[in-house]
Amino acid sequence: MLKDRIQPWLAARDIVLTDVQYTQLAAYQRTVLTANEKMNLTGITSDEDFAVKHFIDSLSLLPFLPTANKPGALSLLDIGTGAGFPGVPLKIARPDIQLTLVDALRKRVFFLREALSELNISAECRHARAEDMPRLFPNVQYDIVTARAVAHLKKLCAYALPLVKTGGIFLAMKGPDITRELNETAPILEKYKGTIHSINPIEITSSMIHTIIAITK
Repeated sequence: MLKDRIQPWLAARDIVLTDVQYTQLAAYQRTVLTANEKMNLTGITSDEDFAVKHFIDSLSLLPFLPTANKPGALSLLDIGTGAGFPGVPLKIARPDIQLTLVDALRKRVFFLREALSELNISAECRHARAEDMPRLFPNVQYDIVTARAVAHLKKLCAYALPLVKTGGIFLAMKGPDITRELNETAPILEKYKGTIHSINPIEITSSMIHTIIAITK
């Protein structure tokens, strides 16, 4: 059962979801896997892998999200969202967030719009390349921008930091070995006024370590 797999990981980090939220996560998994039979959304299809590699991995960002003083006050942009990860699980866990999902593939954006509408999950879904966002949506910036392993950190920062408000944060989800990428990213951070706030190894499972890099602007 999905809840049985996810809850212990969250509880160890003092994160609590309601039964309704677990039901929403399970419904989203079913929706993704049903659509996956006709279009390429994910290669992760077993219940165990979906719980770990999609849901736990996405929800590992929760401790890094600021609290909001009122619903909708905190905006989050998930670039290169694919099948909606990490954005959709974060929205389910934090319904107060104003979520925008961006992907370069039109059919994935169509899927996201239909799926979230059916599940009554509120989000803006946009078809665009991340690097085109400042041109397509000028003067639109977000409190939080997330990206999950979609490119080299240097490229991710060039895409993401122009979309982050001053005082906001970019959360980059990477693998365990990021030393070289960090060294190569310094000039981009300087260009876009980004500062590495923290580098956080996250144990998803005993054999799976990911890194969340928090970059403030």
